[in-house]
Amino acid sequence: SGQKVCYGDFKRSCYKLAYFQDLSRRVGFQEARQACEIDGGALLSLESEAEQQLIENMLQNLTKSGSGISDGDFWIGLWRSGDGLATSTACPDLYQWADGSNSPFRNWYTDEPSCGSEACVVMYHQPTANPGLGGPYLYQWNDDRCNMKHNFICKYGPGIFPTVPAGNPYDTSKPEDQYHVIATETGIIPNLIYVIIPTIPLLLLILVAFGTCCFQMLHKSKGRTKTSPNQSTLWISKTPRKDSSMEV
Repeated sequence: SGQKVCYGDFKRSCYKLAYFQDLSRRVGFQEARQACEIDGGALLSLESEAEQQLIENMLQNLTKSGSGISDGDFWIGLWRSGDGLATSTACPDLYQWADGSNSPFRNWYTDEPSCGSEACVVMYHQPTANPGLGGPYLYQWNDDRCNMKHNFICKYGPGIFPTVPAGNPYDTSKPEDQYHVIATETGIIPNLIYVIIPTIPLLLLILVAFGTCCFQMLHKSKGRTKTSPNQSTLWISKTPRKDSSMEV
């Protein structure tokens, strides 16, 4: 969606949903992880049922926006490195959060994780799919091959994104929407500020150099103007001189 959404007046974390209707723009797990880190965050870690519910509310409001958003799972930051014990009963304990979180919270779909070659985790978001044994394929987790292409969710530390209040997109009459919501978009104005400010010293230096050149040129011009009358008398006589050789 291109927005960071923050809760609790920056006392809580901020989030960004990266949803692509164009399937060719969806990315693998490591690409999603890198995109979040470049943007100053990390691929989503979930620390509690309350935070899980918060993300579900965001996805529900995204779906209700009328923008044609439909099926498309979201990478979260849970994954398993190495396949040494992938087929053992210890497999679920091998998953870890990419941002270093030690949260034990899990929300697996029925019979997941299936392990094997599937080592990276998505949050289901398939509202048009028929329910399976575990119910609708919505918001519960599934392990998938890391090279599969999905949407993703980034998470950012609290209090590091100064914003201007942009209204509350949720219904505050609902208990789950009681948090104060602030949204911010990265735009061209902040980027221009970062470009212009470092160039100010260079602009001042150019102005000083230009002024110095103008002053020197003006000084030389005045010098030439003062000496030209005197120079003219060196070769032109004001009174004609009689030449004795011309007399008859």
